[in-house]
Amino acid sequence: MNHTKFGIRRFQNRNGVTSWRVEGNLHGVRFRRNFKTREEAAAEQAALEIKAINATNGLHTIATPLTPDQVREAEAVFHRLADRSRPLSFYVDFALANYREPEQQKPLANAVGEYVASKEHEFEQAHISRPQLGSIRWELRKLQNHFHGKPVSELTVLGLITYLEMGRTGLKTYNNRRGILSTFLKFAFHRGWIAENPILRVPHHRIRRRRGMALTFTAAQTRELMEYFEGFEGGRWVPYFALCLFAGIRPGVPNGEITKLRPEAVCLDTGTISISAEVSKVREPRRVAIQPNLAAWLKAYPLGKFPIVIANFQKRRAKFVKRFGLTHDVLRHTFISMFVAKYRSMGEAALQAGNSESIIRKHYLDLKSQAEAEEFFNILPARVGASAPQDMAAHSRGNSAVSVVSRPGQPQAA
Repeated sequence: MNHTKFGIRRFQNRNGVTSWRVEGNLHGVRFRRNFKTREEAAAEQAALEIKAINATNGLHTIATPLTPDQVREAEAVFHRLADRSRPLSFYVDFALANYREPEQQKPLANAVGEYVASKEHEFEQAHISRPQLGSIRWELRKLQNHFHGKPVSELTVLGLITYLEMGRTGLKTYNNRRGILSTFLKFAFHRGWIAENPILRVPHHRIRRRRGMALTFTAAQTRELMEYFEGFEGGRWVPYFALCLFAGIRPGVPNGEITKLRPEAVCLDTGTISISAEVSKVREPRRVAIQPNLAAWLKAYPLGKFPIVIANFQKRRAKFVKRFGLTHDVLRHTFISMFVAKYRSMGEAALQAGNSESIIRKHYLDLKSQAEAEEFFNILPARVGASAPQDMAAHSRGNSAVSVVSRPGQPQAA
């Protein structure tokens, strides 16, 4: 060590008064001071020893009104800023200017609970679908587990981006999950649980897709499928496949349009299928024209005798799903692509399918030839009593049971 231990000795002043002197060297500088009492000298000796030790270790003795805990926190902050070019005051000023304390600190678990309860109420009023509610529950349960124990106000931009990118998710999945978090955090913002919505600075990915990527069946594959189901379990699967393939009804079970479609909505007398807002995925009613071949299938397998969706659907469907490649919405994709190919009208296809014209153009235009579409819409049942295509066309002119509902500019069925 480069300092000498400080000592105390009795000292006689010239005026005869006795003092107590503290002497020593502090890093080469001589120190000497007199005190009236030994206690004062001892206190000074201890202070000098501490000062010498602190100086040796790079520490400083500073008088401050801060508490020991505040001093330790300040030291920790300075250590964190050691490699930064800005002073501590810069970051403090930035926080004071940009951070607002939320009106209340809401635990994330409680916030998720209240939000899910509000969505359950919307579901009960038929504003959102069951799959949508299920996705919200699943995603927010995952969010709650990831940020376990934190208040909703501590969700940061960086934390949310890291969360959304977990598991190397695809861009579409990332966007879907971000959409759920966006509505949840907007809900939290409106209730004062967060002072600023961090999702606004979480990027949304733009996805460029090639047109015409919808997976479809060929006319030959469709014929093979319908022939198979005519002879399978007495033909009771026929109405389901006929309605999804030849009318484009969304085929999902248990939450698709086909599940909610009632037999009375299919009217052969008027040649229409009425999709109500309660049945429609997009909550908009529409009318689907019954094509002549679909009318033949529904006459051969009437809905009064054959169910639209059979019992224990999913378990039974698993027996043949791989055989025919029954992927999600392939039946509906096939109908739309064939309809566009036959009638060359994206607007009418959009009305029939309950899509937008931009979706029709992006995914279904020019996937099929007109010849294949004609073959597709001439697939008829083998069951006795079904009409031939020529008979159906003639019948459609004399009886609206199989006619396509006409609108101005709408193409008529061949």
